[in-house]
Amino acid sequence: MSDYEDRFWTSRDGVKLHFRDYAGPDSAEGPSRLPVVCLPGLTRNARDFELLAPHMARSRRVLCPDMRGRGDSEYAKDSASYNPVQYGEDLLVLLEQEGIDRFVAVGTSLGGMMTMGLALTIPGRIAGAVLNDIGPVLEPEGLRRILDYVGQGRNFPTWVHAARAIEGTQGDAHPGQALDFWIGRAKRLMALGSNGRIVFDYDMKIAEPLADLDVDSQADLWPAWEALAGRPLLVVRGALSDLFSAQTLEEMLVRVPEAEAVTLADVGHAPTLDEPEAVAAIDRLLARAD
Repeated sequence: MSDYEDRFWTSRDGVKLHFRDYAGPDSAEGPSRLPVVCLPGLTRNARDFELLAPHMARSRRVLCPDMRGRGDSEYAKDSASYNPVQYGEDLLVLLEQEGIDRFVAVGTSLGGMMTMGLALTIPGRIAGAVLNDIGPVLEPEGLRRILDYVGQGRNFPTWVHAARAIEGTQGDAHPGQALDFWIGRAKRLMALGSNGRIVFDYDMKIAEPLADLDVDSQADLWPAWEALAGRPLLVVRGALSDLFSAQTLEEMLVRVPEAEAVTLADVGHAPTLDEPEAVAAIDRLLARAD
């Protein structure tokens, strides 16, 4: 029996969306604690948090949504709706459905950008935040790497083939990992397709709105980071990250000095958040956010 329930909500434009709902302990066991909402990266889904979510659910409810076009959520008819603003609007509908007034956000990469965006629109509802390997400045090198693989639509005959392919593109970010690690990663990123082949578990059309993105000309996201000030914050960085630089992290701490930062050795973009140092830091943040 799983430790979560598969549930759904519908966006305002009619897309049926999925989330994993980890109920947490029974309310009779103690005082209610703020729920956590986990927001995945660009090509990722609710399974991205399947190592961290059960740990957090020991003390509170945890929701892990699939953004539109990912995982068990429907694909959008209009690929232009694959953008952070729409994802944020979809999330607000989920919060309304579930009666969640305040929550702690855990955002990996794109999910962290969503968190910063929400801080500008619903600042009073975010009680604390974890940003995983993301900040207001994206390094062009890492952004180009991501744009190169999004929407490729490759497929594989076995999970071992899929795992080796993932290792081929992400091995520099997780050096020295065994085959079991890569198989687990493949099963979080991919799914068995209707033709029996293993495919990436997202709509390839999510790449279309990114086609004209100028990696060397980025919007000023510093106000979005600064909007998170005044609440418990944790920034996790992989020391090998090519998307989130040590210089950006340093500037984030200058602008919001109360934030905690953890840099994980021998990890690139992005940490899995089941690293012991990351888990301990997240536990500290949750204790401060309640």
